[in-house]
Amino acid sequence: MSATSDLAQLHRRVNGWYGDAGRDLPWRRPDCSAWGVFLSEVMAQQTPLSRVEPAWREWMQRWPTPADLAAAAPGEAVRAWGRLGYPRRALRLHEAATAMVERHRGEVPSSHADLLALPGVGAYTAAAVACFAFGQPEVVVDTNVRRVLARAVTGLALPHLTLTRAESALARDCLPADRDEANRWNVAVMELGALVCVARGPRCDQCPIADLCAWNVAGRPAYEGPTRKGQSWHGTDRQVRGELLQRLRSAPGPVGLTALADAGPDDAQVLRCLDSLVADGLVEPLSRRRFRLPA
Repeated sequence: MSATSDLAQLHRRVNGWYGDAGRDLPWRRPDCSAWGVFLSEVMAQQTPLSRVEPAWREWMQRWPTPADLAAAAPGEAVRAWGRLGYPRRALRLHEAATAMVERHRGEVPSSHADLLALPGVGAYTAAAVACFAFGQPEVVVDTNVRRVLARAVTGLALPHLTLTRAESALARDCLPADRDEANRWNVAVMELGALVCVARGPRCDQCPIADLCAWNVAGRPAYEGPTRKGQSWHGTDRQVRGELLQRLRSAPGPVGLTALADAGPDDAQVLRCLDSLVADGLVEPLSRRRFRLPA
């Protein structure tokens, strides 16, 4: 697979498949603004796109530009975030929008360096926005991309638990030289991992590169790496934090501690989670017993 001809064939197959099978998502359309792309990339982190799209549409209607979001209270962003999960992303979006107004005249910056300097923006988001919003052929590596390349190129059932330098180098080596082809490859290989080359029960019979995939050709050997533990939810601090935020989002004004006390299995856990939400800036205490979303 490392040969130039094999890699070129991989590019043609995956990019061609995407043209036929890629999902028609609003942030992938040519008329989507850079802000729309930026918003989608932040929302989609660790969140299924089926849950992202309705929230994305609501946010774009309410805050169609960075300046619109920056002018709103941070608490409104947290309220509108709903149950997308990891609500600190809502605050980071508000901070990023404010930075765009202050540093970039209310526009999403086009350079990778300027994107990376925005609050809450990491390497993946900066590369993805530079590529998908501005057509810059950055190396975009998410979990789906890592899984496709691990299987197709290196013959492993799954990638490492965390991104390694070797994986980053592999993704860089696999990026097509042509600018347009590279930009299409970035979204196409990501989509292939999301729809076909999934973590559990990969649909190899539907894969456009099944005959080129080192893992499939080798008989799909089992994963032999470290144990991958699923994330628990019920009774965890994450669940309690989510319940507390939901009660605050649903309330027309400040909420008393008595109305929050049964948000978790025991009082100590509720208070601990409430303190952590205050520390994260997601909740604002008005007194020791009254709380609201940040104004």
